[in-house]
Amino acid sequence: MPLSPILGIVQTAAELGLISSITVLALFLSYSMLNICDLSTDGCFALGAAVGAVVAIASGNPFLSILAAMAAGILSGFVTAFLQTRMGINSLLSGIIVNTGLYSIIMLIMGGRPTLNLNSADTYFTLFKKLLENTPFAGLYKTLGALVAVALVIVFLSLFLRTKLGLAIRATGNNPAMVRSSSINPAFTTTVGLCISGSLTALSGCLLAQSQKSVSADIGSGRVTIALASLLIGGIFISARRKIPFRAVGAVLGAIIFQLVYAIALRFNMPAYMLKLVSAVIVIIAIATPYLNSKRPDLMRRFRARRTASKEDVSGSGGEENA
Repeated sequence: MPLSPILGIVQTAAELGLISSITVLALFLSYSMLNICDLSTDGCFALGAAVGAVVAIASGNPFLSILAAMAAGILSGFVTAFLQTRMGINSLLSGIIVNTGLYSIIMLIMGGRPTLNLNSADTYFTLFKKLLENTPFAGLYKTLGALVAVALVIVFLSLFLRTKLGLAIRATGNNPAMVRSSSINPAFTTTVGLCISGSLTALSGCLLAQSQKSVSADIGSGRVTIALASLLIGGIFISARRKIPFRAVGAVLGAIIFQLVYAIALRFNMPAYMLKLVSAVIVIIAIATPYLNSKRPDLMRRFRARRTASKEDVSGSGGEENA
């Protein structure tokens, strides 16, 4: 295979991986820190994409569209947290409820149209395109734009999770009973955590819509699976005992690796309907690998014990035959 197509695949995977990694970092906050699997991710991602697209078309200001998308994500996270903490609804069920309701809201925002086109609107990435014009990096404007956004998110999470509120959020996920005994309201910390997670998920959706210059109502389909797989893949490379910045970088690396696998699958002309199965297989491998690694010493001991026993049986039978 010529080198140019390979570099194109890697660049595309890097662009999509970096944009998707913001959703992975959102899940890192909700799943790894708060110990909540937020299933509203798909709807929140599409909500951010739809709000960002509508505001970008109406105002022509890409930064205003990003702020509007993040505000919509905060509202989505607040509703999810409210159902959990104030209505007594299970966290998984509350995420499913919000995800279901968001579809109608997204269609309402988009004026009942299934798709929106952003070709005539200025976006976050067109600003980078103009900035890098006539430079050696002109062809990498999307990659560099996504990299800047991801770097800012990592810096924010690294600093925020070291604050008093951030430590309280981490403690809520580790030991809610201890948090209550420390006069910290776990409902408040859960709400703040899910609001921030929602804002990052919506930001990711907004950037993807601006990158591909279009948005559809189902743009968020399967995002929670992709984000979870990427987070687990990143955990394989970066230990959970490492500091927050390293773990966040691992999550980004996991997202890029996941998108690279996707790109390779498409390169080999795999049908689009098979990509869901690819996602499921990657999730299984990512989840099972740490478990199998932990069981490997025990399996090796059993294998050696059986091998030794079989050798003893062979030597014993040989002795009986000689006798």
